[in-house]
Amino acid sequence: MQPYQRFHTFQEDFREPFARDRDRVLHCSSFRRLEYKTQVFLNHEGDYFRTRLTHSLEVSQIARTLSRMLGLNETLSEVIALSHDLGHTPFGHVGGDELDRLLKEDGRILGFEHNFQSFRVLTKLEKRYKEFDGLNLTFATLEGVLKHSYPYKKPFLENLDERFALDRHPSLEAMVVDHADEIAYTSHDIDDGIKYGLITFEDLLHDELCLCVDKMVQEEGVAREEKLYRHRFVAGLIKLLVEDFITHSRAGASEYRKEMPICATLDAQAPLPVGFSKERATQLKRLKKLLLKKLYKHQRIARKMHAGKQCIKGLYKAFREDQDLLPPNQKALLEVRTKERVIADYIADMTDRYAMKTYHELYGLTL
Repeated sequence: MQPYQRFHTFQEDFREPFARDRDRVLHCSSFRRLEYKTQVFLNHEGDYFRTRLTHSLEVSQIARTLSRMLGLNETLSEVIALSHDLGHTPFGHVGGDELDRLLKEDGRILGFEHNFQSFRVLTKLEKRYKEFDGLNLTFATLEGVLKHSYPYKKPFLENLDERFALDRHPSLEAMVVDHADEIAYTSHDIDDGIKYGLITFEDLLHDELCLCVDKMVQEEGVAREEKLYRHRFVAGLIKLLVEDFITHSRAGASEYRKEMPICATLDAQAPLPVGFSKERATQLKRLKKLLLKKLYKHQRIARKMHAGKQCIKGLYKAFREDQDLLPPNQKALLEVRTKERVIADYIADMTDRYAMKTYHELYGLTL
């Protein structure tokens, strides 16, 4: 299919195709729910911390900058970025992992995967038109969401292989979004972690990449003990990674850039034509390992995520045992979809606070 093509007919208007996609995503209910879904810190911990919504907006901003500087389609990058986390469950990755485990334990070998769930939200679960399910987005947008992470070929995507060419890389714009996602969550998780008191700059300043950022900040005249240092450090890390990506991606983007985005064109076994320099990629990988050890596995986060996992488990068990606990709309879907998938879709769509509220109603206790 061509980048602008859609799977269902539609009425043209004054907007260009990817702008129409973006508007449809922004107005859908799944996008609004991201405001109350966990990024790393549970939503109810405080107003400061990032959610899936703020993260998606930050990824979009970085992706637009990268695309603009590389002469790519800025609006396509924007809509892929805004859509890439729509399939996330409550309570971050642990929620998705728990749903995956429960489904497989129930004999549903395809389990749950948040990138595919984002694709399902856009093509099946959102209902805005009488004639078809989904938002009827362009091929380029759907491909960018479906192929957000490598490898693209996965057992649950077999029926989509021919249509979406899973042996091919997605568009350059989708590659940009993948890297923008990495820049956003690495820098902003540091910001939230420092603010929350789970990690310190003393922990970070043994890291090579963080030392480079520290040097930049100090050259601005901002000392480590100043309150402003955290803000300048986060901005500096983003700047360092963005500049490296642009510099190292110009040649590849120039070689493969076309008037229309190139979708399902480049062999998936071939190296990406855009990305970080080898040195920066290695440094970033080391920093992420440090964050995994010092931040993501911190006791306070682990305990909150354990509570979230128990919530997911309890909801799944209750709905599976008694389908009358499901809302009417979900019960109606049992006639056309398997019980386990209907339950998983319903839970995945919940916000953190709604999931906890429902758990409390069902079990008469708080987490």
